[in-house]
Amino acid sequence: MTQFQINLHEAIYSLSDALDLVGVTHIHHGKRVAFMAAECGKWLKWPKAQLDDLFQAAILHDSGVSKTAVHAKLAQLEWELEGEHCEIGACLLESCALLRPLAPIVRHHHTHWTKLQNLDLPPEIKRCANCIYLVDRVDVLTLKYVTSGTDILLGKDDIREQILSRRGDWFCPELVDAFMALSESEAFWFMLESDHVNGYVATWLAETRQQGMAFEDLSSLMHIFSSIVDAKSQFTKEHSDGVASLARYLGEHLQLSEERCDMLELAGLLHDIGKLRVPDELLEKTGPLSEVEKRIMSRHSFDTYNILCNIKGLEKVALWAAQHHERVNGTGYPYHTREGAISLEARIIAVADVFQALAQRRPYREAMTPEDILLILHQQVLDGKLDAGVVTCVADNLQACWRAAMQVMPNTGPMALS
Repeated sequence: MTQFQINLHEAIYSLSDALDLVGVTHIHHGKRVAFMAAECGKWLKWPKAQLDDLFQAAILHDSGVSKTAVHAKLAQLEWELEGEHCEIGACLLESCALLRPLAPIVRHHHTHWTKLQNLDLPPEIKRCANCIYLVDRVDVLTLKYVTSGTDILLGKDDIREQILSRRGDWFCPELVDAFMALSESEAFWFMLESDHVNGYVATWLAETRQQGMAFEDLSSLMHIFSSIVDAKSQFTKEHSDGVASLARYLGEHLQLSEERCDMLELAGLLHDIGKLRVPDELLEKTGPLSEVEKRIMSRHSFDTYNILCNIKGLEKVALWAAQHHERVNGTGYPYHTREGAISLEARIIAVADVFQALAQRRPYREAMTPEDILLILHQQVLDGKLDAGVVTCVADNLQACWRAAMQVMPNTGPMALS
């Protein structure tokens, strides 16, 4: 069983970076919320373990948001169905043993205190959830000043008054009192600027070291990333899982080691994380993309690398994922890397990505049969784009590759192939 040396906090920080891509106009929201929540917890002298859970939950509190349309609603003080993203985020965290304790905090980070205090939950969960709710609303209230270029101090008194007016209703009284004490100084508001928040988070990262992490645990953590990406569109649901499954299958048939196959699977899960920046309407568009839209779409693999390269121990995974649109003749993107500089693993991911995408329905076409997919793969080999050896492996195992890409067990389901 492969053991990876990973700093869990670095991985969480990278997930926060990915979530930032969804909110183009509200960057670092999760990090600011984490900073303010931690300061409130410190003011109230919460124990270190509770502060760490608070910080992690705060930085991931919007992990249930994939769509740019939903993210736009986060700028409202409250809205109908605002609890949906809380439930989605909690379910994602529950799927990962390492983050499962944070799930109830995320589930209730929009629950009013009058309701929350009566729920059958541990007191520390209630306090953490409500703390995140409070400072999350503070950050939303600052948005109109930040986006208009107005000095945040001009909005300080109004923001404080709006929070104070909800004391005992939306928010726990002691949390409001802590916030009011902290936010009285100008320094508190200046510290919301990106440079300070990034420095604050860097200090948090430095407090933990790399730890041995089994592949199964790391995979479940990275599955949160892929699930958020695939939820952006009904047409990309389970795409990352399919690419990961097919890439591993091909790696095993090409006799790569278990460790490299594990890394291939992770790269497949993570290859499209940069698509969180892509507006929903581009992924749902029924016609061809314009040149401008193509340029917007083509940066997603570069964004993928920028997010993943910060996780020590996953450097190769980051590179393979980032190169999934590179082509052996140098016509791919974003680096225009040629065959000699593209690893076998990256070439496997490229083939798996094309295969799985063609096997799924898209807004501009229906799903394709394995035989039709293979014709396209062979043509891309002739055009100098895809690796001939990898495509030959697909051809020799076509039905099994289709099942791997579509996550279908042999001889099951209405579309199963023998």
